[in-house]
Parts: sequence; C-alpha cells; structure tokens
Amino acid sequence: MSQQTKKSSNSNMTTIMVALVLCLVCSVMVSAVAVGLKSAQNKNKLLDLNKNILVAAGLFDPDKDTNADVEKRFAEFDVKLIDLQSGEYVTDEQLAAADISDVNTYDADQASKNKALSRDLGDDDPARIGATPKFAKVYIKSDAAGKPELVVLPIHGYGLWGTIYGFLTLEGDLNTIKGISWYAHKETPGLGARIEEKKWRDQWQGVPAYDKQGDVFVGVGKGKPIDGISGATITSRGVNNLVQFWLGDRGYKPFLEHLREGSSNTKATASTKQDLAAPTVSTVGEEA
Repeated sequence: MSQQTKKSSNSNMTTIMVALVLCLVCSVMVSAVAVGLKSAQNKNKLLDLNKNILVAAGLFDPDKDTNADVEKRFAEFDVKLIDLQSGEYVTDEQLAAADISDVNTYDADQASKNKALSRDLGDDDPARIGATPKFAKVYIKSDAAGKPELVVLPIHGYGLWGTIYGFLTLEGDLNTIKGISWYAHKETPGLGARIEEKKWRDQWQGVPAYDKQGDVFVGVGKGKPIDGISGATITSRGVNNLVQFWLGDRGYKPFLEHLREGSSNTKATASTKQDLAAPTVSTVGEEA
C-alpha cells in the first residue's frame, strides 16, 4: 500500500471517528435537554388539562384569567376515581389490586388500552372507542355541607379524523349541563374544529342531560337540543354519539344515580336531625 493511500485511509478514519463522537455528544445533549424539560412539559400539560376542566365548569375565562387562577380554582375540586360498572367510588383495596398508587396521575385513556384495567365494548360501540376503563376519573366541587355543586366528567369518542377529548360539566342537580369543553381533537379547521367555538359551546348551557324517564336527552343534530355544525356532519354525529354514550349505562349514569342517591340521603339525614331537634326546643319553651 502506498504512502498516499495510507494517508487517505487514515484521513477517512479520522473523519468517521470525529463524526461518531459529534453524534454521540449531540445525542447525549438532546437526551439531557429532553429529561430536563420533561418535568416542565408534564406540568404545562396538567395545567392545560385543569384549565379545560375549569372552562367546562364555567370557572375560567381565557381572555381574562391567568395560570395562577387555574391553580387556585382547581384546588376547590376533589379528584375521584369511580367504578364505571357499579357507579361507586373506588376503594383502597381496588386501587391496590390495580396497582394504582396516585389517583391524580391515573390515566384513564392508558387504562382503556390495558386488558386488565378495561372492558371491551365489542360491536356495540357507538362512540368508537373500543373499550372503557374499569375506573374513570371525575372532578367534584362541593359546598360547605359536602353536597356536589359541580361535577366534571371526562368524555371522548371518534370524530372525523380521530378521537375527540373533552369535559362535560353538570350542575348540583346532576342533570343540568353547566358547560362543555374540548382539549384535543383532529377535526378540520373551520368546519369540525368549530366545536371549540364559544358560541357553539354556549348552546349546551342549561340543557338537561336526562329526561323525566331518566333517558339521555341531550344530543347534537336535527331535532335535538344542540345544533349540528354546518358542513361537519360526521363531527357533529361523533360528538352526539360520544356524549350520549358517556351519559348512558356504560358511562357515568350509574355513578350519577349513586351520587344523586347519596345527596338525597344527606338531605334526609339533615331533615331527620331537624325533626328530632324540634320537640326538644318546644319542651324547653313550655318549661320556661
């Protein structure tokens, strides 16, 4: 091998080594930055989620309020896990069996993809979500007596191009809709994406979720309380299907019935206490 060939070979090897070192250094730097930013990214993601919960609850105005308002107002909510099938709150034993250590970080969407933590919907799947998690997360704002004032329910279902994620809020009667918001979707800008517009979302305020027979009343489209979006029939149908599904028997209806029963029991207990107290007051008055 000639001297010139050796020099050329060494030069190529040096170039390759330098390139490999640079790639390694850049990879390490990118990984370090990603790890360093992950905490901030997760915090911002949670902040945005909580903000949308407050928007659905009518407690946040994006044009006026700040991130500090989000933290302060969201602190008034209790985050609960419920068993969708029974409608009851998840017990500590159930949490331990499912290896759920923190209710706040529990991801129902991920759980729905885990066969051990979900229920397959089979062919009867109007919202086109495949499966529901066994445990769902809900957000409850209660008054001083512990009675629910607002109940925020996470909802999702397939639209035109992908899954639509949002929140539906009920007032203290557990029937009147307070508001709705969407935090993730792939709908067409100017058409299906108009579900985000305040004017369209305002239609939901004050609409009953259920009729007097307990059937789901609210819906989207012709002849229903909420107008469909012109030019976005599939998106409108998707929203209709997902809202009716999540308010139905396989969604939050068992929980709302259980919560409504609990509120009635609370009222009955308070009334009983007053009835028991009344004779005592009357007796004292007669003795005086």
